[in-house]
Amino acid sequence: MKILALETSTEFCSVALYLDGRILNKEILAQHRHSEILLPMIQELLTEAELTLHQIDGIAFGAGPGSFTGLRIACGVAQGLGYALNLPIVGISTLEAVAQQIGKQKIIVAFDARMNEIYHAAYRKLTNQHWKIVSPPTLCSPQQVPLLPGHEWIGCGSGFDVYHKELSALYSDNIQQIHYALHPQAKEIAQLALPKFTDGSKTDPAQATPVYLRNKIALKEGER
Repeated sequence: MKILALETSTEFCSVALYLDGRILNKEILAQHRHSEILLPMIQELLTEAELTLHQIDGIAFGAGPGSFTGLRIACGVAQGLGYALNLPIVGISTLEAVAQQIGKQKIIVAFDARMNEIYHAAYRKLTNQHWKIVSPPTLCSPQQVPLLPGHEWIGCGSGFDVYHKELSALYSDNIQQIHYALHPQAKEIAQLALPKFTDGSKTDPAQATPVYLRNKIALKEGER
């Protein structure tokens, strides 16, 4: 199966191609240029793989949580290509994509969500491409993260970079190791999308939506 994967939920922009078990990927520190560079990056990767969009079987994108604008860009491009090429689409959790990078059995993922909050989830590995949700994705303050049973958890994500003191204290009995400076990448989006395409979890482009978790993107003056 050939899957095109897109990830634009952070300041990085990445694309990947899953080609029957082999993965090609590109990533650029985009800052705020995702909308300018995403389509050229897709074309560069297709050229490298000697493929056209018409040879792709499905499109996956990082559905969130993450940057409001970034999530809309990846979702919008996936929808546009899906409509044009009559291809199915799969949205993949950005939190789960970071867990996939670590690949250990028990993962706590925390992203810095700004406004003194984090996006948080915890997963237990079932197979190389399947994760069980232990604590579902949520938006909370670093002081109010869900408590987790057991030990040997691995922490990762920008939330641990920004709120190291708070999260380390709360999870002092749970966490075995912390991986810093990690962000979602398209290659893990592609890996996690594969079983969804093969088991029928794919969706029509019209049904593809980002996962925001937060409805408000800025504090009012009185809240600052």
